[in-house]
Amino acid sequence: MSMGHGPAPTRQNLIGLERRLERVAKGTALLRRKREALVAELFRLARPAATARVSIAERAATAYPLLLEALAVEGYGALRAVGWPGRELQVDIRQASVWGIAVSELLSRPPIRRTLAARGTPPPTIGPVTGATATAFEELTELLLDAANREALLARLAEALSRTSRQVNTLEQRLGPELHAQRTGIRRTLDEREREEHLRLQRLLQRRVQ
Repeated sequence: MSMGHGPAPTRQNLIGLERRLERVAKGTALLRRKREALVAELFRLARPAATARVSIAERAATAYPLLLEALAVEGYGALRAVGWPGRELQVDIRQASVWGIAVSELLSRPPIRRTLAARGTPPPTIGPVTGATATAFEELTELLLDAANREALLARLAEALSRTSRQVNTLEQRLGPELHAQRTGIRRTLDEREREEHLRLQRLLQRRVQ
């Protein structure tokens, strides 16, 4: 019996296939647990992420119209002068791991919202719409910083979940069935050989008896 492109029908190859099937079964079980853990983690983060996105959208919907109004009132040059000098924001980040996936965790950040005095802009130099615009964008920046860590983690987890699902499907739908088919073919060939050998021995015994 021809096995095509599969392994030769020998006892040694049959044992090797049995071992490979055991490893595939263990790997599939491990990947399934990983997939379940990733799904659970995604669900845990989904609700706060959705809430944060709504808050960001609402704050942006307020901030950008204020910016357009401030540009109309003050002009681009005046607003640019109000925003000078820029400031650096330093945040503390820690490297972490979720099911072997490297992620960054935001530990702390400085306060973003400031008073007029902290901005260094005396009230007479800017109108109320300009101050409201600055406050709105500072609040938007805070929301974005707080959400950045969660959004990055969601993206990495979603990518890992997709990759893990593909691996599970490969093992379950392609590699596993292929190995099972090869094992079945080798067993069938070995059984046929054993029957043929048994019949041959029977005929030899019959000849000796005669």
